Formats: sequence, C-alpha cells, structure tokens
Amino acid sequence: MPPFRLPMHLGMLFLGLFAVSNPAASGSETPEFVGSQVCGTCHTAQGRAWSNSHHGWALREPTPEHVLGDFADATVEHKGVTSRFFQRDGHYFIETDGADGKLATFEVKYVVGVSPLQQYLVELDRGRLQALDLAWDIGNQRWFHLYPNDDVSAGNGLHWTGSYKNWQARCAVCHQTDFRKNYDPATHGYQSQWSELTVGCEACHGPGAAHVVWAKKRADFDPAGFQNVDSHGLLRPEGNGRQTIEQNMCGPCHSRREAMGADSPLPGAVFGDHYNLMTLGNMLYFPDGQQRDEVYVLGSFLQSKMHTKGVTCTNCHDPHSGGLVAEGNAVCTQCHNETGRADFLSLKPANYESAAHHHHPAGSAGAQCVSCHMPARNYMIVDGRRDHFFRVPNPLLSQKAGSPDACLSCHASETAAWAAGEIMRWAPNWLNPDSTLAETFAAVWRKGLSREALDDLCAIATDTSRSAIARASAVREIGDQADPMTATALAQLLADDSDMIRVAAIRLWRSAPAGDRADRLQPLLTDPVAAVRVAAALELSNIAPDELPVERRDALAAALAELKASMGARSDFPEGQMAIGGLAMATSNWEAAQAAFAEATFMDPQLVQAWITRAKIAAALGDVGAAMAILVDARAKNPGEISISTQLGQILMSQGRPDQAIPVLRDVVSADPGNQDMRITLTLALLQTGDFAAAGSEITVLRKASPERAEVLLVLALWQAASGDLDGARETVDEIRQDHPNLPLPPQLDALSR
Repeated sequence: MPPFRLPMHLGMLFLGLFAVSNPAASGSETPEFVGSQVCGTCHTAQGRAWSNSHHGWALREPTPEHVLGDFADATVEHKGVTSRFFQRDGHYFIETDGADGKLATFEVKYVVGVSPLQQYLVELDRGRLQALDLAWDIGNQRWFHLYPNDDVSAGNGLHWTGSYKNWQARCAVCHQTDFRKNYDPATHGYQSQWSELTVGCEACHGPGAAHVVWAKKRADFDPAGFQNVDSHGLLRPEGNGRQTIEQNMCGPCHSRREAMGADSPLPGAVFGDHYNLMTLGNMLYFPDGQQRDEVYVLGSFLQSKMHTKGVTCTNCHDPHSGGLVAEGNAVCTQCHNETGRADFLSLKPANYESAAHHHHPAGSAGAQCVSCHMPARNYMIVDGRRDHFFRVPNPLLSQKAGSPDACLSCHASETAAWAAGEIMRWAPNWLNPDSTLAETFAAVWRKGLSREALDDLCAIATDTSRSAIARASAVREIGDQADPMTATALAQLLADDSDMIRVAAIRLWRSAPAGDRADRLQPLLTDPVAAVRVAAALELSNIAPDELPVERRDALAAALAELKASMGARSDFPEGQMAIGGLAMATSNWEAAQAAFAEATFMDPQLVQAWITRAKIAAALGDVGAAMAILVDARAKNPGEISISTQLGQILMSQGRPDQAIPVLRDVVSADPGNQDMRITLTLALLQTGDFAAAGSEITVLRKASPERAEVLLVLALWQAASGDLDGARETVDEIRQDHPNLPLPPQLDALSR
C-alpha cells in the first residue's frame, strides 16, 4: 500500500481509469484460468522458483507458515492507540482502533508480502478488504506504523478503514490473478472475485486452459478453437519486439499509473489501452528525474540510456524467481565488460569492475555498481528500492536540482564541489550531461511558468533525442496554461509516435476556442490507443456534437462512452469522484457534479477542494444556505484549513452576516497573517458591527504592510468616517482620488470628496 494521498487541485478534469474491453481475436472459446498448481505439474523448476518469490507471496492465507509477524500477544503503541496482536483457536487477530476510533478486534483475512515487511488485511462490512497501517518489519523483527508522523486517526481520510487503504480499489489488481472488483456504488460494497489468490503463473502468461489442451493433444491441437492463442495454446502478447512485450507485461504493476478499468486486463495488453503512466511532475520525481515518491520502476527506466539501447526487464531479472540473474556486479558485467556483447554494440568494452573505473577499494560498498548508478531510497519506512534511471552521478547538477547525490549519500560530510572535483580528477574529460531538463523543471516547480521556462519546456518537448517520458513531462508542465500560440507551435506532438506524448499534448488545447479545439483534437477520437481517445473526449466533452463533422460525431459519442466508463471504474476512489464531478461540471450537469463531490467528501473528509467546489456550485445555483452549511461541515472536519474558512467568511459577508463572519475571518488572518485580502474583509466586518477599536487595530497592521494600497486606503477612510474623523476621512479620500482615480467609492465617501 503506497503511503500517500493523491493530491487534488482545482483542475480536477484529469484522466481517470480507461475502461476498455480486451480485443477478441477470432476463435470460438475464451481460455479459462487453471491455476499455478496445474502449471507446476509440468514446469517444475519454474514452479519452485516462483513459489518463494515476491509474486508467490503477494497475497496468502494466514497460516502459521505464512504469518511472519509476532502474534503472541504482542503490543505496539502509536499516537495514543495501543494495538494488540494475538491468536485464538488457530486464527490471527488484531485489536486496534476502528472507524469510530474505539478499540475493536479484527480477524486477519490475508497476509501481504514476505520481505522486507509483511502487511495484514482484514475484512470489514460489505466485503471491504482493508490493509492495516501496522506492519511487521522482517529485518528488525518489530511491529511498526507506516505513517509515523502523519495524522491518520479515525475520521481522517487516511485512516486504515478508509478508501485509500481499501485493497480492492488500490492493490488487488497487482497482487492477485484475474481480479474482478465488482464494486457497488449504491452500497459502497464489494463482491470481488479472482482466479488465483496471489500473483500466479497466469498473471503473466494468461489463462492456461488452451495450453493444457495443447499439452495433451500436441500435434492435434487447433489454436483456432480458442481466442488469441498461439500454436502452443499460449496467450499472444501485444506489441512488437521483446522490450515492448516485456514492458506491456511487467510495466502495469511496476509503475505509478492510473489503471484503465476496474479489473485485471489480460497480461501483455498494450499499456496505453489500460493504463496512463504518470509523468515526472507532481513531486513524484526530483527535477533531474530521480525517484522521489513511490514510482515503482517503469517511469525511471524509461528515462534511462539502457532503455533507449533496448535493455529490458529479463536482461537483469529472472521472471520466475524475481531475483537477479547473477550476484552483485555480475549482473552488470554480463554486458559492461572488456569484450562487450553482440546484441548491445554501442557498449564501450572496458574493465568496469576495477578501481580504474570505480575508484573505490575492491569489495567495498563504493565498488558496487548499484551504489553509484542505482542509489536506493526507502519507502514504507523499511523498503529500500533502487532507482532504475541508471544515472551517472553528477553532484553539481544534483545540487542545482535539489536532488540526492549518490556520492554524498556515503560521503555525507563533504560537499557537492568536493565530489565533482574528485570525479574530474579521475576523468579530466568528464563532460556534464545536458542540465536543461533538471534546471527547467526545478525552476518551474519553484517559481511557476515564466516565459523563459516555457521556451525551455517547448524545446524539451520537441527534442526527439530525449526520452518520451521526459518530453511528455515537459508538455504536462505547460498543460492548460498554454496560450493558442504555444498550442499551435506544439501541434505536431498530437501526431507523435508516443501515445504518452499525444495524451499530454491534448491538454494544451483546453483553453483554445471551441472551434480550434475541435479541429485539432477530433482526429484523436479514433486513435488506436484508448488513453489518447479518452484524453481527447475529455477536452471535447463540452463541445456540442453539431460542431463536429458528421463523420466524427459517432467517434465522439464512442470516446465519451469510454471516458464515462473509465471514470465509473474509479467510482470507489475519492479522486475518481473528483473526475466524475469535473466532467459533470464541464457538461453543466450540476446535480451530477454535486453528487460526485459529495461522494468524494464522504470518502475523504479531508479532501478540501471537493468541499469548496460543492459550496461554490450551491452558491452559483442560488442556494447560499446550502453553501454555508457545506462549508460549516467542512470546517468542522478540517479545523485550521484556511481555504475553507476563507470561502465561508466571504459567503457570510456577501449575505450580510458580518457578526458570524468575524470569528471565521479571525481564524484566517491568525493562520495567515500576510493575507491582506482577508484582513481587509475582516476590517470591513468589524466596521459593520461597530467594533471601531478592533477595526483600527487591523488598519494599523494593514497600513504598516501596504500603506499605499487602494483597498487599505478605502477601509481607512471608512473607519475614519465611522469614527467621526471627517477631516481625516476627507484627506484619505483625496489621496485615493489622486493615486487611484479609477477606484469606485461607496456613497458615503464619495460625498465627502465633493
């Protein structure tokens, strides 16, 4: 379970899941799943390797052989809650806080994982499987909490009983074989099914019934009797070439992505037909492309030179055991050696396992290839995962980007300048790689999209020598901030070979006039990749069908159906409900939008943007009372969240309720003393209630911060007039007239100026 909450923003019209059906080839029968035990009767060596692998341990029954944690009445305390782990009648139980915050006892339904930690699932009402935040540390033999510093108490959306920790919504597709979610939005319940509890043989090879028939018949086997199988009865994977096939096979579960449906697709299906890979932004990566959040390998690997040269997963990993194909540096030296390899001719033959290359004592940590080229980062507290970018260390670039540096991770007392000097001493001709991407991303993430940064992003996006994920990420950073000139300049990307780039480029047209948007995006409604079709449908969702050529209208209807199905598949996600609500807003279906955002706040009471959007819709529809009630509820569930208080204070003032607005506005300026807009609003509220002394105190603060700001002068004049200082008010009004001649004055001040 990834320890994070996905961020929500005002631009909630993002891509959700893409629900598409698996393409059916000719044939009369769909092969069924038979289970790994059947496979193992013939493939014994592979079965043995798999049986103790991470795949084999992905999900298991809670038996004495499988439960690795201490259930001998062990206890652990976290933030005032003492949890207890015990056995009774051969079953395993955990006593911990439930959804209501009270201690309750839960039976362990399944165990997850084998190393370096093991998690535990319990079944709650309505078939909901939930992953507890308490896990067993295999290496240190202890219970620990996955969120030691966060508020994940009962009532918080991140509590273990909530939607973010739901197994069926978040985890099952990659931990089970042929998983079918079967979520019921009406009851918030699940009737999930699967063909095999854990990640079995058929999770990668596909349903095996046809292959079993082949094994029995051999020469008499007719593949035409089954759908989409080869002459041995095995599923035909999509794609051309080993790298693409393996990327489609392994990538879906070893990547940070949004899935394209509720259930497991057939293994090896085109990635872009079922998943949308997350790009390098949103704090998932450091500006130089290093892993930051849990990104699960693929996004890092796609940036690497090794990927560019054709390296693929099984060059390094055994597909059945999941382990490495060799020990230590031997994994790397199978290619990086003095003789080279015929299948990777661009490699420079050399003795890489020598002090002349790594400049560290033989056998030391620094002499290990992975120490410099695959630095590890811990996730889930104890799970160290190596970066698959395979970078050459660059201390100065890491310093500029604010990224970790492999050298300084060991030499912690040294500086980036020292590390760079050492490298230059070893290799005087060492050249710094192009730093444009890292420096541009760092600048945009820190300061926003400047003209210079926009030019750099456009250059990265159109540089075909860069990886597709880097180019797509540059386009994503521009996003809907693109003006028509920028969108037109990058229009070529709508026809790029990479579906990831095409998806990103579609977003550039969000702010374009409807006619231009329709002209540019309508061809993509029939793109061969589902992710592209859905992205195009999203941006065209608020365009009337009659604005499209007749021959494109059916394509729009079909793509919109895919879009709605994809969002429906994520209806058990808070962020899925945000997407549903965003689409409803785009099509002016306000009732559906309200329902979706209400569902989002039910699933995650801390989803602030959903609360605010609900209130804004209610106010826009004229139901100000409902808007205030929504914000009062939101404020109770999110104490200290100033954006909610800001909205509530503004609505109360607009409804002539300054007495009720004052405590709300005080909370805002107390939490954010530099928020002059809200301090001005507070001052107006105090004036309206006749608290001139308090208003004067606020004006003193405002005058000190912005003595010449027009609105500050305005409230000063109002305060002076209300306090009886008419001469002072006239002087202030004259100053306003002189310095801000276009500022409209309220009648009582306008009269003074005459």
